[in-house]
Amino acid sequence: MNEKLNETRVTYKDAGVDISVGNSFVNLIKPLVKATSRPEVLADIGGFGGLFSLNSAKYKNPVLVSGTDGVGTKLKIAFMADRHDTVGIDLVAMCVNDIIVQGAEPLFFLDYLATGQLVPEKAAEVVKGIAEGCKQAGCALIGGETAEMPGFYVEGEYDVAGFTVGVVDRDNIIDGSGISVGNRLIGIASSGLHSNGYSLARKLVFDCLGLSVNDELPGTGSSVADVLLTPTRIYVRSILNLLKDFTINGIAHITGGGLLENIPRILPKGCQATIHLNSWQRPALFDILRDAGNVERDEMYRTFNMGIGMVLAVSEEHAEDMLDRLRGLGEQAWSIGSVASCSVGSERVELVEG
Repeated sequence: MNEKLNETRVTYKDAGVDISVGNSFVNLIKPLVKATSRPEVLADIGGFGGLFSLNSAKYKNPVLVSGTDGVGTKLKIAFMADRHDTVGIDLVAMCVNDIIVQGAEPLFFLDYLATGQLVPEKAAEVVKGIAEGCKQAGCALIGGETAEMPGFYVEGEYDVAGFTVGVVDRDNIIDGSGISVGNRLIGIASSGLHSNGYSLARKLVFDCLGLSVNDELPGTGSSVADVLLTPTRIYVRSILNLLKDFTINGIAHITGGGLLENIPRILPKGCQATIHLNSWQRPALFDILRDAGNVERDEMYRTFNMGIGMVLAVSEEHAEDMLDRLRGLGEQAWSIGSVASCSVGSERVELVEG
């Protein structure tokens, strides 16, 4: 019995993991990673940890701010369309947009990609998107992890997660405490669904409308894949530009929970956001989704961003100048409401029609 067992030589490759394929993947992504480098990066990828030297002389009292996120079921659309070069932008965006709301400049980014069987070319497309997102955000991709786990994922599928670290001077942290009654609310346009609400969106598009990923989404002139895979907008450079010359009292990243759940996260007690629903140009996509499933208004505003990716609370005095600056930076931006007083137990966000 033992002799027969000894005759069989099982390798890691036989179990589904080919280390040479992993090495090939690393070689494919090295140029992508290098293109995101900053002066503070001290080592190339391949070590056990990424090295980043914080220039503490640049800050009076530096505070590190971290964020982590994934892409969620938007990945299902990428699998269906076999398009993988933009979900990495989404991954970076969901992380860096979360920390810029506190005034933190993203410094570096790490990614985690897990799959059943590594296909280097497909994985490299994902990293290509991550590198592009890092370039848009001005942060360095300094490392990551690729996990090959046979039998754990459906064939051809993968999952990704990201982690970013940024820095802000303690005196410049934006936490919403400066928001007061009378502040203007500025909305900056989203690029579409971003990376939230896809479980509902998929049900509405594929079940209610009966479309496939390559069909045209009625009313858009584009395919379902093109619309639903539009990458999340990264707001880092625009907000950092604003902060050079203006004070922002609070910023809400409109992610899962939409306008109704995210704006209250920055409001002080006794404050309510009044949002005028006709004050911005809502993309047709949201009306298409609403009509497909006869979705109630508040469900839409609690699930999707409805065309607004960031909300800034600013003083009335500087609101128009900030709007002009944002538009000059290539952002679509509108004055979408204001901060009012409210009693305990009142709704924190009031949606006003007309």
